[in-house]
Amino acid sequence: MKQQLFLKILLLLAGISLTNAQQIVSPSTFLGYELGTQFTNHHRVVDYFSYISANSKNMVIEKYGSTNENRPLFTSYISSEENIKNLEQIRQDNLIRTGILKGNSATKIGIVWLSYNVHGNEASSTEAAMVTLYKLITEKNDWLQNTVVIIDPCLNPDGRDRYVNWFNQVKNTPYTTNPDALEHNEPWPGGRPNHYLFDLNRDWAWATQIETQQRLIIYNKWMPHIHVDFHEQFINNPYYFAPAAEPFHEIITDWQREFQTEIGKNHARYFDKNGWRYFTKESFDLLYPSYGDSYPTFMGAIGMTYEQAGHGRAGLGINTENNTVLTLKDRIEHHTTTGLSTIEVASKNTAKMIDEFQKFFDNSNLEVKNYILKGDISKITSLTKLLDKHEITYYTTKESAAKVYDYNSKINKTIQLTKTDLIIPTNQPKGKMVKVLFEPETKITDSLTYDITAWSLPYAYGLHGFSTKNNLPNNGKYSINEKENVFTKNAYAYIHKWNAISDAAFLGELLKNKINVRYSNADFSVEGNNYAKGSLVILKNDNEHISNFSELIKNISISLNESINTVSTGFVNTGFDLGSSNYSLIKAKNVALLTGESISPYSFGEIWHFFETQLKYPVTVLNTSTIERINLDKYNTLILPEGYTANTKELETITEYTKNGGTIIAIGKALTNFSDKKDFLLKTKKDTLLDKKIPNLVPFKNQERNYLNNIITGSIFKSNIDNTHPLAFGYDSIYYSLKLSGTSYKLFNEGLNIGYFSENTTNISGFAGSQALKNVPNSLLFGIENKGKGQLIYMVDNPLFRSFWENGKLFFANAVFLN
Repeated sequence: MKQQLFLKILLLLAGISLTNAQQIVSPSTFLGYELGTQFTNHHRVVDYFSYISANSKNMVIEKYGSTNENRPLFTSYISSEENIKNLEQIRQDNLIRTGILKGNSATKIGIVWLSYNVHGNEASSTEAAMVTLYKLITEKNDWLQNTVVIIDPCLNPDGRDRYVNWFNQVKNTPYTTNPDALEHNEPWPGGRPNHYLFDLNRDWAWATQIETQQRLIIYNKWMPHIHVDFHEQFINNPYYFAPAAEPFHEIITDWQREFQTEIGKNHARYFDKNGWRYFTKESFDLLYPSYGDSYPTFMGAIGMTYEQAGHGRAGLGINTENNTVLTLKDRIEHHTTTGLSTIEVASKNTAKMIDEFQKFFDNSNLEVKNYILKGDISKITSLTKLLDKHEITYYTTKESAAKVYDYNSKINKTIQLTKTDLIIPTNQPKGKMVKVLFEPETKITDSLTYDITAWSLPYAYGLHGFSTKNNLPNNGKYSINEKENVFTKNAYAYIHKWNAISDAAFLGELLKNKINVRYSNADFSVEGNNYAKGSLVILKNDNEHISNFSELIKNISISLNESINTVSTGFVNTGFDLGSSNYSLIKAKNVALLTGESISPYSFGEIWHFFETQLKYPVTVLNTSTIERINLDKYNTLILPEGYTANTKELETITEYTKNGGTIIAIGKALTNFSDKKDFLLKTKKDTLLDKKIPNLVPFKNQERNYLNNIITGSIFKSNIDNTHPLAFGYDSIYYSLKLSGTSYKLFNEGLNIGYFSENTTNISGFAGSQALKNVPNSLLFGIENKGKGQLIYMVDNPLFRSFWENGKLFFANAVFLN
């Protein structure tokens, strides 16, 4: 209330009348500068939306969260005065149509959701959001009689302000259109990603980031009929709008395809009139489920991406290839036009749109009726947390036999169901999304796609997946009664399992509290319980320096909700006694992580996010520009993210670091620092036919598709794991890896091949080029090269990719703590 009063006083002092909606002022008047002549900081965007909300009966705003840097996330609801009064009824009626709520719908109001600025440096869209809001309130009231428009003006405020603040600091006055100028060349890491340098437009389904997690809560409350994600692309590109390109996922309905086209034709009418260039049906497909267009589509909406030329290069104006200047004003106008055009089409087709939306949620024709997951309870629990974010139903079932398709063996068989199995039915409102996320292999109609082509969650979470065409009885909410921890002050030792990333977080907390912890190098059993190699053993004898040792263990276990076993003796039933040297002491690690210009911001962000939000273990970030001046020997581990390219001096520095006893963890393309170089074991594996210099006789029009033969774009491969080595503790002998590159490496003759692809390996899900596939058999996945007193740990496939491949994360934790 105080904030609104303060805002009103400011507006009155500025001479801005607040008497009624007709006198609502434009963004330019409110902000004090013509929109398009400078970028607007996020807090001023919030001010403008708050001003409209306070002074129009056609709009309300709702804060739904905050970013990592404490900027507000909010949506606005724009409609007729009557609809605003009945907003909750409209929302509930819509959920009734989906089956999420029970009852009868009393209203038929279309719901259009417009999302802006998911990529922070694609900054024209937030400016356009303000213009779109203003025009809706002051000029397009007729459309609001049967439509609720939801506007989220900035999905990524941290990234936006990173870009805007930088631009305002370096721009010329007046601005320059020369592409060479500083204001057209962002420094690393750029404004595109969020605080943790994640691409939020790849996070809708995985929900690893707080912006996504908070947005999904409010999205699921509404389930809009149309969702538009506003973007920007390269400066010379024409405007892109729907219909999308192939491949479309097979669950997308004919109506969703057709209505996209109708909306696109309406956009074309405006663009044709103004002589603006545009294209459709190219580049941007609807397959990968974690985009801002595909995710809403798989939730029943007409999901679309709109792409305007510009992004971080364009600034306020830039010279383009046809000797014209692309201005921020142009970009705002184009996005405003498509936003309003979308609402126009929705308003004119509300009844049909709502009817078809309701039909989407009839899942009776889905062949698979249930997905069944077996495996470690902590991994299943981790998956249920993701399902909860999407409000997807799951349950347990009765113990019985079931005919299933086995993901691992690829055969139909009969299995025994148990009460610990997780059942995810497709007979639920979000059944089509269940199919998308859990099917073992996605049907791909065109290999020329924009992103990864495999993501099946059973593989991603390290669970054994099955599907069945039969219904299974619902035996209640899935829950496991964990054994209650029993702590005694006179315990000989405490023992904790090691097979999930939550176990690594528990270890990290113990180490931060200066508790000495050991891990077992072999399986053992004691006092009636069996323990696998890698299990954590906390001996009382190791921790006599801690006066409140037992109480500290108890408090840490409770705070992290971790189950731990107490034993009264070190004399085991099988294996080595607990006092044996076969239990290695884990020393607290001083970990360094490289960052800087040559490094992939996403890879760096994945590692940074992993340490801060999952391991919750300290990591020191070092800039590559200072690496030669730093004494690296004080760090146990040095992590090289994707993209790191060492110069000659840096390579000498990090090589000397390993010889002195340091451990280097190299991920993905960072392996090129060592491959095919003297004094290193790592060698690139190439098909001999590809090495031959042969004429390129592929027609020019087929060059792009021919290139696909040599790449792998996110495909799942089955690998063999040597789980007798600490790098693989907690794993079975088989691991399903998400391969992101066509580059393969030879198996070591002298080093350690901890993970590798066997002779007959092929992709089990997703697209892989025919030539790239030839190099995968007998190639390295995870390897170790000893160097002096230290070691190099090579991770060919990135186990932290987008933080969604949960089953890969323990490999990384093992590399940090157990090596």
